[in-house]
Amino acid sequence: MRAVGLRTFGGPEVLEVVELPEPVPGEGEVRVRVAAATVNPTDVGLRDGRRAEALAEFPPPWVPGMELAGVIDAVGPSAGFEVGDRVMAIVLPLRREGGAQAEQVVVPAASVAPIPAGATVEQAATVPMNGLTVRRALDILALEPGATLAVTGAAGAVGGYAIQLGKLAGLTVVADAAQADEALVRGLGADVVVPRGEGCVAAIREAFPDGVDAVLDAALRYTAILPAVRDGGQFAAVRPFQGETERGIAVHLVLVHEYATNTAALEELGRLAGEGVLTLRVAETFAPERAADAHRRLEAGGVRGRLLITF
Repeated sequence: MRAVGLRTFGGPEVLEVVELPEPVPGEGEVRVRVAAATVNPTDVGLRDGRRAEALAEFPPPWVPGMELAGVIDAVGPSAGFEVGDRVMAIVLPLRREGGAQAEQVVVPAASVAPIPAGATVEQAATVPMNGLTVRRALDILALEPGATLAVTGAAGAVGGYAIQLGKLAGLTVVADAAQADEALVRGLGADVVVPRGEGCVAAIREAFPDGVDAVLDAALRYTAILPAVRDGGQFAAVRPFQGETERGIAVHLVLVHEYATNTAALEELGRLAGEGVLTLRVAETFAPERAADAHRRLEAGGVRGRLLITF
């Protein structure tokens, strides 16, 4: 079967189409015939060598990708699915089998949920990783209805889900945006929109003089956005926090792999997407042979919606 893989670390040019043996599902596993798999910053980190230590125990080629959608074409014992089921799944690529960007991928049945009602396979593939990241962050923060949540990188994939799931939880959501993205972010439901980058903290403090109760930092602002949080507030970081906290602010590292087998959470995300509560955004699709172009597009910045490899 074909997959997007790499045998050495480096720039986008190291990506190639490789041939791999057809995987076989075991106990409690399913095999998905992949129609679409997203390309995300984690894949860039795998490609450029930032995950080299974690991959050292596995022989190349290494296959990136953390989420997919397609049709189940084989099931292992006690899997609970049937051949022909249309599903989406989260995939953890730091394993011998690799990630989601392959024609056939075996995953635990607990990492799988039905495709949202009315969604295309491309749209469905955008749900698992970022949706579960935000779900995990909000569960860690455990904010009460009426609390204030600031979201950085609000126009991006994590940011968009954070706005919509935050609103669903009854939070007042403050979102940053470039001028060109302001209408998008407001359309996703943000209560207050502040300028992205310089001036963001001042604008948040103008709207909320004591600071917000928490920040979900999808833009990796780290200490630059910390002053927007009230004394004793919280900070959800989607990458290891760089710097020191202050004023008793609790910093939480959000690790999506902790929810990789949270079937109930993934199924709920699918239900919300099917009901239109979550907006599924596809920016562009690429054939496997153009995976390098997808990485270049992602690294250039400004992508609104998800980039996908389609098989």
